[in-house]
Amino acid sequence: MKIVVSDEAVNWFKEEMEAVSGDSIRFFARYGGASPLHEGFSLGVTKEEPDEVAVEKEIDGIRYYIEYRDKWYFIEHDLHVDLDSKVNELVYTYEKA
Repeated sequence: MKIVVSDEAVNWFKEEMEAVSGDSIRFFARYGGASPLHEGFSLGVTKEEPDEVAVEKEIDGIRYYIEYRDKWYFIEHDLHVDLDSKVNELVYTYEKA
């Protein structure tokens, strides 16, 4: 399991979430919505300090991570974060690891 964040998505986090070097961005499973991995759950994202990190990727001093308690959501998949420039929204894809 790994996290891949495109350059466009990194710029989105810097602009929309005002992320700067030293900040941490958490991806987590949330109840509600839908995803291709789990019915009734969707992916959430927030800027917060990590607790128990399962996997992380640092880009430009910004730490992108998933905690152990959310690891089940991504089992056997890599998280790819990109940007849909037409609507200026993040796009998440899950690739079999």
